[in-house]
Amino acid sequence: MRAPRARHWAGIVVTGVVCAMLGPASQPASAETASAEATVARVAATPAGPRPRLTDSRPCAGIAGFTCSYLTVPRDRTGHTPGTLRLPVAVADNTAAPRGTLLMLSGGPGQPGVGLVPRIRQRVSYLLNDYRMVMIDQRGTGEGAIDCERLQAEVGSSDITPPSREAVRECARQLGQGRHHYTTADTVADLEDLRQALDVSRWTIDGVSYGTFVAQHYALTFPGRVSRMVLDSVVPLDIDPLYVAGLRRTGWMLRQACQEQNCGFDPAAALAGVVRRYDNGVGVFDLIVIASIVDPKLTGEGYFPVLPLLRLAAQGEPEPLNQAIAALQGGQDTPPAEYSAGLHVATLCADLVHAPWGNSMAPLWQRDAAVAEARRNLSARQVWPFEPQTAVGNGIVQACRYWPPARANPQPPRHRLTMPVLLINGDRDLSTPLEWAVERAAQMPRGELVIIPGMGHSIQGRNAAGDQAVQHFLLH
Repeated sequence: MRAPRARHWAGIVVTGVVCAMLGPASQPASAETASAEATVARVAATPAGPRPRLTDSRPCAGIAGFTCSYLTVPRDRTGHTPGTLRLPVAVADNTAAPRGTLLMLSGGPGQPGVGLVPRIRQRVSYLLNDYRMVMIDQRGTGEGAIDCERLQAEVGSSDITPPSREAVRECARQLGQGRHHYTTADTVADLEDLRQALDVSRWTIDGVSYGTFVAQHYALTFPGRVSRMVLDSVVPLDIDPLYVAGLRRTGWMLRQACQEQNCGFDPAAALAGVVRRYDNGVGVFDLIVIASIVDPKLTGEGYFPVLPLLRLAAQGEPEPLNQAIAALQGGQDTPPAEYSAGLHVATLCADLVHAPWGNSMAPLWQRDAAVAEARRNLSARQVWPFEPQTAVGNGIVQACRYWPPARANPQPPRHRLTMPVLLINGDRDLSTPLEWAVERAAQMPRGELVIIPGMGHSIQGRNAAGDQAVQHFLLH
């Protein structure tokens, strides 16, 4: 799974994906984190008080037909520390839409909402005569983005590029105790405040990538408030931070593309040889994951020619491949308001429980040894054509091993989604691989999975078959 930096290739804007993990808490590292654990279950609960409302409403600049406002929410939903956050909200003006409100959730964590309204509105235009579309800047994104300058410069919006220990710890120091207040549960509670502020009894939710994780958590916490859901590029509730499914899927994806183009060699075998010879597995995976989003057939049109680069490297000429990898590094083209690396790490590391060391409350001193053990326990077959070192060397593991202990994201109170759910996933998606969607669909009694052949990450507005499935599900 990976959140590629926002760049343009062939007219496509590449933006974030998701990650967050749930599971049992491990031993707290200190009195501070033990206290946090004792209160974490209350995070998603909306405290008694005045009904939430939208304020400072005015027409959205540059977004005709939408009204922009602010939703004020508690910074700390456990009630331990004072302070509020003002979250920008954009709401379509068709208040009498016959099918009610459609909440669109963006990816990341780290991606804004309001700034994406023009693009998302275009992608789901076939729904907007029937639904009133709403988007929100989730806490720590967009107008109120967390800005950790060094971390942003090193990784931008990438899950895979490993940041330095110094950049991670500098960001944690900048946030201080505030790092405890950016879990998915906090966002779920914010969304419930938004629903109340809109005065709607139930709504439809459509999430992409990390948005699918937030959508599922919301629906498991407030099931009576959700009519139905669309999950586009599905993140499960218990994903593997080592990316084993994505690493393993890469060989299949390369061979499919090679067969279509008559490339004349085995790109999976070539990749296996390259990463072992040149020790560049993390960078190669980064390159191919982005390819699976913007150029899933690996045509080389508008993106790096992945197949020829692998062939050259396998023949002893790695420089062109490594130059392509280097061109993707860093976040110079990604301002925090477009994608916040600080929010991404704060949320991801707080939500993480299936890390090699356990959950986010594990003490730092345990983590290096746990990473080394995870490396030893992975077989070459599990991650082929990559190496076990690629799995533990990715940006999620390398960022969160240095992130200080933080309050763990609580599990939602329910375990099964009982409302109608449409899951759509590309079969070449390496960010949220198809295996995840298949597993989640099997756990939903009213879930329907639509697999889009030849597509990668983020389907809606980019594939006619995917749009047809969404249209049928939400309009019939």
